[in-house]
Amino acid sequence: MAPQGSRAPLEFGGPLGAAALMLLLPATMFHLLLSPGLTLCWGSGFQALVLTALLVGLGVSAGLPLGMLTEMLLPLAWVATLTAFIFSLLLYLKALMAPASALAPGGNSGNPVYDFFLGRELNPRFGSFDCKYFCELRPGLIGWVLINLALLVQEAELRGSPSLAMWLVNGFQLLYVGDALWHEEAVLTTMDITHDGFGFMLAFGDLAWVPFTYSLQAQFLLYHPQPLELPTASVICLVNAVGYYIFRGANSQKNTFRKNPSDPSVAGLETISTATGRQLLVSGWWGMVRHPNYLGDLIMALAWSLPCGVSHLLPYFYLLYFTALLVHREARDEQQCLQKYGLAWREYCRRVPYRIVPYIY
Repeated sequence: MAPQGSRAPLEFGGPLGAAALMLLLPATMFHLLLSPGLTLCWGSGFQALVLTALLVGLGVSAGLPLGMLTEMLLPLAWVATLTAFIFSLLLYLKALMAPASALAPGGNSGNPVYDFFLGRELNPRFGSFDCKYFCELRPGLIGWVLINLALLVQEAELRGSPSLAMWLVNGFQLLYVGDALWHEEAVLTTMDITHDGFGFMLAFGDLAWVPFTYSLQAQFLLYHPQPLELPTASVICLVNAVGYYIFRGANSQKNTFRKNPSDPSVAGLETISTATGRQLLVSGWWGMVRHPNYLGDLIMALAWSLPCGVSHLLPYFYLLYFTALLVHREARDEQQCLQKYGLAWREYCRRVPYRIVPYIY
C-alpha cells in the first residue's frame, strides 16, 4: 500500500479516461446485446455454483421456463448496469469515511470521477462480509453459465436439440467457471484484490460486463446455428485442452510455490532472490514466458469462438477484448513488479524476455 499522503500514478487516462470508460463500457455492452439476432461470502464459490445448479434444476423440474431468460437479457443488463452504478456510489460514499489505511493505492487520487471509477477503498466490508471478494467471481461467473444454459435450453426448444457447437461452448465455459470457483482463494493474490480499489470498474465488470458479454458466443449460436462436423469439433476440443493445460499448469505451479516452496513439485525450480525476501520463479512454466497463464487464457478464448465459424466477427469479440485486456494488465503487472522487486525483476525480464507468447510477444 502506498504511504499515507503519497499519490499513485493515475491510470486509464486519468479522470477524463475514467469518465469515458464509465460511458463506453456500458455502451459497448448494450451495442453487443443489440447486435442483429441478439435482441430477442458464504461457503466457497464452487459450492455457490453447485447450489445454483441444484436450485435451477429444481425450478426446471417444477416447470420454470428457463429458456425465456434469453428474451429478458436486455432488461436484465439494464438492471445490472443500474445496480453497478448505485452500488459504486454507495461504496464511494462509504470510502469517504474509511481510514487512510483502508484506501487503495490507485483510487485515492483526490479526483472524485477517477476515484469513483477505480474505487477508493481497497477491500470494503459490511461487518464480516467482504464485498470485493464476493463479487470478484461469483455473481458474474455464475450468471454467465446460467445465461449460457438458458440459451442451450432455448435452442433445444426451437430446434429439437442443442447443436454440437452450442454444447462445446457451454462445456468449455462451464469448465472455465468451475475451475475459477474451485480455486477461488487464488484470487486473493491477484491485482484486483491486492491493488485496485472496489469502484465502478470492478463492480460493473463483475455484475454486468462478464455475464452479458462473455456469453456472446452462445447468444450468437442461438440465432445463427453453425454446422460442426466431428473432426472439426475434435480439433477445437484439442485447442481448448491445450489452453486449459497451460492455464491450469501455470496457475497451480505459482500457487503451490507461494504456499510451500519446498513442495516436491516445485522444489527443484530455479528462482531469483529479491530484496523483499520473495523468490521469483525463472523455470518451469514461468521460465517460458512471464505470463503463461495469460497465454492459456487466450488459447481457450480462441477455442470458445471457433464453434461459431468465421462468418461473423461478433463471436470473436471476447478474444479481441481479452487480448487487449491482458496486454494492458500485463503492462500494469510489469510496472508494479519493477517497483516492488527492482533489479531482481530486471534480471527476470532479461532471462525470460517474452511476455505472453513465446518468440512473438
